[in-house]
Amino acid sequence: MTEERLAIVEAVRDFASTVLAPNAGEWDASKHFPVDALAQAGELGLGGIYVREDVGGSELSRADAVAIFEELAKGDTTIAAYISIHNMVAWMIDTFGNDVQRHTWVPGMVAMTDLGSYCLTEPGAGSDAAAITTSARRDGDDYVIDGVKQFISGAGSSAVYVVMARTGEPGPKGISAIVVPGDAPGLSFGPREHKMGWNAQPTRQVIFDGVRVPVANRLGAEGDGFGIAMKGLNGGRVNMGACSLGGAQWALERALQYVQEREAFGQPLAANQSIVFTLADMETELQAARALLQRAADKMDDDAPDMATACALAKRFATDASFQAANAALQLHGGYGYLHEYGIERVVRDLRVHQILEGTNEIMKLIVGRDLLASAR
Repeated sequence: MTEERLAIVEAVRDFASTVLAPNAGEWDASKHFPVDALAQAGELGLGGIYVREDVGGSELSRADAVAIFEELAKGDTTIAAYISIHNMVAWMIDTFGNDVQRHTWVPGMVAMTDLGSYCLTEPGAGSDAAAITTSARRDGDDYVIDGVKQFISGAGSSAVYVVMARTGEPGPKGISAIVVPGDAPGLSFGPREHKMGWNAQPTRQVIFDGVRVPVANRLGAEGDGFGIAMKGLNGGRVNMGACSLGGAQWALERALQYVQEREAFGQPLAANQSIVFTLADMETELQAARALLQRAADKMDDDAPDMATACALAKRFATDASFQAANAALQLHGGYGYLHEYGIERVVRDLRVHQILEGTNEIMKLIVGRDLLASAR
């Protein structure tokens, strides 16, 4: 790491250990969304990690972001993951918006006083994102939006929603990206979903019933929305891999401590060779995940032509390896790993969804495999 990145990581580590970690268990148990803690994260520049400086962003690299999200997730995997999604939304507006749009919405998002949500998935369109049916009908200088979005993080608490809606023909070319304010008339939300994990952030349907917004709220040209959504997901996939890595690293560190303190059959668990092998496997897989995530981040910073494939590859490996490592840490703790107070079971529950969101790991394999076949022709 450079000295600058070391300083950034140290500041984030302090925030994660003093603000997030002491409260993570209680926030999970009470299903509390800590908007006050998010505002503190905004004060540290974590609301716009790779947003440009003229609208208040930190303008750091994607490689910096990987290190940041790993540290955040050591404090609270759920809140780190939400901050990742929020950053994706802020980046999309900063990158594809015009100056008026950027200066209208991004400063509040950077401060995390205005939270953001990414609205792509629908009840009938998940992995097949080009099949969305939410419509944005042109009416003079406005769009009138109708439809339902599903599994939306932060829904009901966010001030800014970047919505993928159909403005034209079927398929990806008919989709546009439109910014919808959280107080728009006709915008409503379903009840909070009851989930296996990620309890400290709300997940709800976002319902559009004749929601009218100016055409000036569209990012880019009509039909650009699908490409914007996919470019946003490249970074989201790498960040989610880093969040998985941070949670798994935290679980590994707890397991290392536990197996040296816990005795069975007259000796510490660490004296058992099978346990030593398990720890070695966990460390190997997490180091490999970290290397693949940094490689993908470097390709994003360099705008490399194989960036999307590198991001998919890293996300698939990191989220799978991290879940397996966290689950192994639970097993090493025995019955105590299953108790809420130890925190391990919370991390296992939180990391499981990372293998599904931002593109399922089956879709990640599809991206990598298709690219591999194309390059062999």
